[in-house]
Amino acid sequence: MAKIKLLVVLCVVTTLAVAQELNCNIQINSDQIIGSNKSVFNTLQKSMSEFVNNRRWTELAFTNTEKIECTMTVIVKKVDGDNFTCEIQVQSRRPVFNSSYYTTLFNFRDNTYNFQYKEFDLLELNENTITSNLTAVLAYYAYLIIGYDMDSYSRFGGTPYFLAAEAIVNSAQAANLDGWKAFESDKNRYALINNLTDEAFKKFRNYFYEYHRLGLDEMSQNSTNARARIVSGIPVLKDANRARPSAIVIASFMDAKTDELINILSKATEAEKKEAVEILTDVRPTQADKFQTVFK
Repeated sequence: MAKIKLLVVLCVVTTLAVAQELNCNIQINSDQIIGSNKSVFNTLQKSMSEFVNNRRWTELAFTNTEKIECTMTVIVKKVDGDNFTCEIQVQSRRPVFNSSYYTTLFNFRDNTYNFQYKEFDLLELNENTITSNLTAVLAYYAYLIIGYDMDSYSRFGGTPYFLAAEAIVNSAQAANLDGWKAFESDKNRYALINNLTDEAFKKFRNYFYEYHRLGLDEMSQNSTNARARIVSGIPVLKDANRARPSAIVIASFMDAKTDELINILSKATEAEKKEAVEILTDVRPTQADKFQTVFK
């Protein structure tokens, strides 16, 4: 009996240690589609959730409490037979050490998510031969979410997962699927992963790590030093943006961090505020008035 109990405990521990990486809340918004039959959207939402959350994306061991919190919201714009024209909004977050606060890591809206789907289709993925835009996009963002999370905990820790996302881009391009083409847009999936794997953004990725691990995570120990660490690295955003004007990876960072940065700067010294606001306004001039609120 003791041996049986031990085996049960070991099985439970093993299950916890190899849990999937993502805890992703996937929602389908079909408000723009006229009609009473919504069953296909409910079925699609369930299938997408199972595909993302039940798949092992890495060889890493995650416990249930370590799963990465994220959301994917699919906005259905048009349905023509089995052809879906959609957008997808993807966000991820992680907890800040010694606090109840969660910081947003990734915030991206993809305006070109078009795919074919029949109700009860089995969602599958062969990463070497991409045939479905539906699963290719989900896999791409799953790897990005993991990559951003890993980059926030260790310097360039997300590189293997960004490279996995890049491989999906290459396969999807070969399959001539929508939204993956090089240079068709400076804000598409190709552009984003191209930024993340470009040497020109290496300093930005290093700052991303320092912002989270040496900045936010240290706030509970020494808020003055942690804030100074975050503020001192802000010039990196300006340098990266000038190296690649209107870079989508910087725009995505600002989408995730603008409100958080304003909150951090509101407690900074006047000198820190002045320098930081000048740089942030240069990076995102449309938010100039918002940045000025740190002086109030």
